[in-house]
Amino acid sequence: MSDSKETYGAAPLSHRQILIALSGLMLGMLLAALDQTIVATALPTIVGDLGGLKHLSWVVTAYLLSSTAVTPLYGKLSDLFGRKKLFQFAIVVFLIGSALAGLSQNMGELIAFRALQGIGGGGLFAMVLSIIGDIVPPRERGKYQGYLGAVFASASVFGPLAGGFLTDQISWRWIFYVNLPVGIFALIVTSAVLKLPVKHVDHKIDFLGSALITAAVTSALLVTVWGGVTYAWTSPTIITLEILAVALVALFIFVETKASEPILPLRLFRDRVFSVSSTLGFISGFSLFGAVIFLPEYMQVVRGVSATKSGLMLIPLTIGIVFGSVGSGQIITRIGKYKVFPVVGSIVLTIGFYLLSLIAINTAYWKEAIYMAATGIGLGLTIQVIVLATQNSVDFKDMGTATSAVTFFRTMGGAIGTSFFGNILVNRLTFNLGRLGAGKSASGAAASLMGGTPQALDKLPPAIHLGLLEAFVRSLHVVFLFAIPFAAVAIIFAIILPEKPLRSVAAIAGGSKAEEEDIPLFVAE
Repeated sequence: MSDSKETYGAAPLSHRQILIALSGLMLGMLLAALDQTIVATALPTIVGDLGGLKHLSWVVTAYLLSSTAVTPLYGKLSDLFGRKKLFQFAIVVFLIGSALAGLSQNMGELIAFRALQGIGGGGLFAMVLSIIGDIVPPRERGKYQGYLGAVFASASVFGPLAGGFLTDQISWRWIFYVNLPVGIFALIVTSAVLKLPVKHVDHKIDFLGSALITAAVTSALLVTVWGGVTYAWTSPTIITLEILAVALVALFIFVETKASEPILPLRLFRDRVFSVSSTLGFISGFSLFGAVIFLPEYMQVVRGVSATKSGLMLIPLTIGIVFGSVGSGQIITRIGKYKVFPVVGSIVLTIGFYLLSLIAINTAYWKEAIYMAATGIGLGLTIQVIVLATQNSVDFKDMGTATSAVTFFRTMGGAIGTSFFGNILVNRLTFNLGRLGAGKSASGAAASLMGGTPQALDKLPPAIHLGLLEAFVRSLHVVFLFAIPFAAVAIIFAIILPEKPLRSVAAIAGGSKAEEEDIPLFVAE
């Protein structure tokens, strides 16, 4: 057993003190949120410049995979070195990855540097949520959802516009370079105003467990990326990867039962709130980063709009997420109950995916906006409650680990979902091109088009042009139809999610088992 000394039991922070802390956190959150929205609209152009459609999902997947792998580590490391230091470390790594991604000369380099970005990005979300869990009581946390919601709202509006503008007017490389001034400013602000509770805990880091879960997730991810595209589903390669993934998960569970301080304590799963929330997080990430990542491709390929305009057309989706998240947070603060929101959110999400599956070549945009908004609201009502319910249920000493674990399952769902739905899109596109009799010329044009050059449509003969669009839309239909059963399963888990009274004390003021020391927990000028 490791020795630990925790500093808790101090007076709760005032509203002003929490706002000062939030100012630094929101900049870090903006950095991560902006990267997601700014990259989405530029993906078609990026893969057109550096590669083809088969690499599209990896640009996103590489980021999600690395952020998934490191997320559990951040919870433990923040206890060793402090949340603020880990938060700033994540920012620095994210900025280095951003600079290198902008300098990429081929798809391999871009994927590698996106993975480096993910190592920083995984820490940004994990640390922000952990710090908020430390300083804000669950009963009061809804009041502050609006501030974080404003960050996502800004990113949802500014990100697509900035990504589209930079891609159209300068270069897609600047969607990565733009992170640098924002990140540097975030470092300056957090150094000056982010004063966090003093908490020192000696830990033994479970590097073996971390390596095993990373290898297991990677194996599972490769199955969804390569299966049916690079290798047949019954090929020795895919079967070997499937067996390897199962074996690594089993070995990981065994190692965690023996580790003195496991990276993912299995005892947490005895808490039904944690186990159900983790499952909901996985499904939400699977849906959010999986199915909806191809909407920018639809806007640019089928509607033939620029990257800038496609960003504008996606705003209903992101606004829906913000509306659902902020609105539910405010109501939770007033009524003190949270369970109804993921239940309603999962139902709305299921309906949203069904509506998106109805999109055709000539669907009116106002209908698409309603479909996207409904999907966004469903996600917003579900995602923010998962972390709140978990932090409210676990012991204060497990706050960082549990928060990182829930974030881990959400990002893991996103990584697997992105490759899974990308696989479906590529397979169905190949099938539909052949079924519609588009011919070799259209297949060649499709490779160029899907690789990120929608302008190539203008040069195609009308018959081939129309056949290509029809094949793409039919393929996208299948993507959203496959997302429906996953959202439906989320309804079941939302219904069985236990509801516990929301605590009215923050972690820094409520650790009954902690050893108090007469030192200031929060210092702010």
